[in-house]
Amino acid sequence: MSGAVLLVALIIAVALVFDFINGFHDAANSIATVVSTRVLTPMQAVAWAAFFNFVAAFGFGVQVARTVGKGVVQSTVVDQWVILGALTGAIAWNLITWYYGIPSSSSHALIGGFAGAALAKAGWGALIPSGLLKIAVFIVLAPVIGMVLGFALMVATLWIFRRVRPSRVDKLFRRLQLISAAFYSLGHGTNDAQKTMGIIAILLFSSGYLGPEFYVPFWVVLAAHAAMAFGTMAGGWRIVKTMGMKLTKLRPVGGCCAETAGAVMLIGTAVGGIPVSTTHTITGSIMGVGAVQRFSAVRWGLAGHIVWAWILTIPLAGTLAALTWLLLPHG
Repeated sequence: MSGAVLLVALIIAVALVFDFINGFHDAANSIATVVSTRVLTPMQAVAWAAFFNFVAAFGFGVQVARTVGKGVVQSTVVDQWVILGALTGAIAWNLITWYYGIPSSSSHALIGGFAGAALAKAGWGALIPSGLLKIAVFIVLAPVIGMVLGFALMVATLWIFRRVRPSRVDKLFRRLQLISAAFYSLGHGTNDAQKTMGIIAILLFSSGYLGPEFYVPFWVVLAAHAAMAFGTMAGGWRIVKTMGMKLTKLRPVGGCCAETAGAVMLIGTAVGGIPVSTTHTITGSIMGVGAVQRFSAVRWGLAGHIVWAWILTIPLAGTLAALTWLLLPHG
């Protein structure tokens, strides 16, 4: 095996490691609500989420992967060292935020890392402003839309079941939450795994392995979803505690509404090719549901710390990636 082929294989392995870390870092997004409401035990929840993370490979296309692969950095700038720098910066930021239990966005860590490494190599001309602007807009819109959907679903549900005994509502939504958790995990899988698919596909394209047309090979789709599913199985209990237990107190009806709101948002944006943050989306949905009980039910101070992590993710992951690129033995 030649050195060039070995390097590409190594970087694909690093990309799948990122996807695995993405899975356990963002496992909290898939399972926090269903664990905190005690509908499933933690191990049952991660198995449920991992299964639907993988099943998502077969249903929602690769539009987000195309956006990440071709819509963030000019393809002429991309080489193995840019991608290796991007992945290293994103992995480092994910591990830092996981260690401290901060639900930051793996998606934005990867995009920030990709942009940072390209910036270190070729300056501002390496970036595609329209693609980055779309991502930046949805940093704000994803949690806001998630909050509005969560709030609206919770209000509608409380009105529909206003004459039903609370014990019957609780029993019903314990069953329904299994469906909403599965629906959310489908959205999580299809949106997040596609970012890694896009990075692997642009690596193969820039290395000449895809021919003249950019596309995402099916083996890349399967590998990315499998890595994310295994990562989800590894869990992410530090962030589960923040998302499912500290942000607001959830009952099964609230958990179901939050997951459904998040799923609608994630699957809609995935079909539209918009790489949004699953973390931002579900956090907004949980806050919207919590605010229905009473505004003070949401711990807004904790929410403020989470927002700061969102704001800092792209520049700090980009800085780590740029430093990595500068240290790599690129030619």
